[in-house]
Amino acid sequence: MAEPIVLDPKDDVAILTAKAGAGDDPLGLGAPLDTPVAQGHKVARHGLVKGSAIRKFGQIIGYATADISAGEHVHSHNCAIGDHDRGYEIGADLEAAKAAVAPQKPMTFQGYRREDGRVGTRNYIALCATVNCSATVIRKAADEVVRRGLLAPYPNVDGIFALAHGTGCGMASEGAGWDNLQRVLWGHATHPNVGAAVFVGLGCEVMQIARMKTLFGAEGSERFHGLTIQDTGGTRATIEAIVAKVAELLPEVAKAERTTCPASDLVIGLQCGGSDGYSGITANPALGAASDLLVAQGGTTVLSETPEIYGAEQLLLRRAVNGRVADKLIERIRWWEEYTQMNGGSMDNNPSPGNKAGGLTTILEKSLGAVAKAGSAPLSDVLHYGEKIDNKGLIFMDTPGYDPVSVTGQIAGGAQLIVFTTGRGSAFGSKPAPTIKVATNDRLYQSMSEDMDINCGDILSQGVSIPDKGREMLEHFLAVASGQPSKSEELGLGDNETVPWQVGAVM
Repeated sequence: MAEPIVLDPKDDVAILTAKAGAGDDPLGLGAPLDTPVAQGHKVARHGLVKGSAIRKFGQIIGYATADISAGEHVHSHNCAIGDHDRGYEIGADLEAAKAAVAPQKPMTFQGYRREDGRVGTRNYIALCATVNCSATVIRKAADEVVRRGLLAPYPNVDGIFALAHGTGCGMASEGAGWDNLQRVLWGHATHPNVGAAVFVGLGCEVMQIARMKTLFGAEGSERFHGLTIQDTGGTRATIEAIVAKVAELLPEVAKAERTTCPASDLVIGLQCGGSDGYSGITANPALGAASDLLVAQGGTTVLSETPEIYGAEQLLLRRAVNGRVADKLIERIRWWEEYTQMNGGSMDNNPSPGNKAGGLTTILEKSLGAVAKAGSAPLSDVLHYGEKIDNKGLIFMDTPGYDPVSVTGQIAGGAQLIVFTTGRGSAFGSKPAPTIKVATNDRLYQSMSEDMDINCGDILSQGVSIPDKGREMLEHFLAVASGQPSKSEELGLGDNETVPWQVGAVM
């Protein structure tokens, strides 16, 4: 039987790297298992009494809800969440974090340099619905553009995408919900991967095009265009008007050409979904190594999913660049505690059933593995959902843990690529920023080979080191940034995954 993994000498559990059957003794403790235990799950290294803290990664992941014998399976039936460490030591690891991202030999990729200085990895035309009432119209218009072959003469244009969503009216005209949506719409329309954008509304909705343009100081901009169904004359007329506008825009958008750009121009969103017991051992630490390498190049990585760092926030606070940044993260953690309680939930509603089937027991355990995606770099800023990403280095953006909502915020902020680790499997894709999917184990990489771009299972099966895998990953990111299609792009994913975060009453 493959040897179980112990991540830290202080750990109370070991992780199985292969399924153990009833009667097996995977730790050699003379304590055979009563029932089979799946790979990725945990077994006790020694006896634990009820109420004892249980450690993995050298950190508390929960507390024993019953006496646990040496060698016994440790999971939801005998381990539950409890209070986590709130003794934040802000900046305690900052100097070590700075050393972890010392400047490296510059690397480059082939990108589209925009007039504002930002760089795109793709060159799209965006159709943005300001309200759900115009969602079908923009989707039909995008389909018509493709059906009529309007894109064929322009190989420098990667495509047209329709940002359709389920809100835009029946909402307050100010506050968190409105702020989230306007940042998503404007962030996608002005994204460096977008060469031109057309806003399409019904006409009477809360999310008014003119108000957005005024708010962002873009009145009269030639890059953004808008029309409403009511003023244009209905559904068919609006579809034709959009198609005509796209035909007019295409020659100018197609003038963009790829040029050599430094890796410091890259902004990559870090995501994980469908996690398993290996996520925090293989793919997430490897992505953390790649993140550190990009930050060392002067680039930017964006960690998100606030409910999925809950319980591990101290690891980020210990490398916050200053008290202001630390306070912003603590405020977001407290907001989430109140938000979930107000809506009848709890922060431990996560992990999902699939996460638990993969071996993750509590949100504390999941969060410790999720934070590994952020490597060791200093935490340079904390942003609200969809807020524009202006700083370099490791950034944290407040988002839900639900992947489509989280990625939508990262892209709105300016991420040109998304890297998505998964242990259970995912069919996620995104536009206008492509998603690169990373498998935590060999089995998943082989079974979903058309969906997975990178395999981190060889960290366990072949002994590939985390640093070496991180370098491999960064080189792949630069290739995709230069135009190499990701697996999700080859499958045509990304047209239906834009989901703005709705906060507040639907009225």
